[in-house]
Amino acid sequence: MEKEFAADPPLGFQQSHTRGPYSSRNGPYFHKVEGERFWHGLRVQYRHCNVHGSLHGGMMSSFADGLLATSVSRGTGMRGVTVRMVCDLIGSVDAGAWLEGTAWVTGQDEHTAFAEAEAFADGALVFTASGVFRIFRRGK
Repeated sequence: MEKEFAADPPLGFQQSHTRGPYSSRNGPYFHKVEGERFWHGLRVQYRHCNVHGSLHGGMMSSFADGLLATSVSRGTGMRGVTVRMVCDLIGSVDAGAWLEGTAWVTGQDEHTAFAEAEAFADGALVFTASGVFRIFRRGK
């Protein structure tokens, strides 16, 4: 069994405690908010990696979906459900690296929101993503 890396997020990041069961199991995730901008972060563990020791593409896509959904929630004040997501994986991420990303809403109509995201591992761009979300008013 491979050792775990200390989560030790960069200054300003706090551990997230409001994620659903899927994300909570795959974390721990961290977040940082500065004004209108937010970031999610994750210390990549071996359990997040493929057989080659690099962050699994499915894990990158899950991270991207979380970024996009958070931007939709923050940007529209509504709940969003992913309809379509495109994730361009442009760099590899080694176990132990710090992965962080942000996203923003690029458009919205009555039932749909559009968002884009980008993520970096130890400062290098590793993926960009875009998504379409069906949006709903939050229940009481």
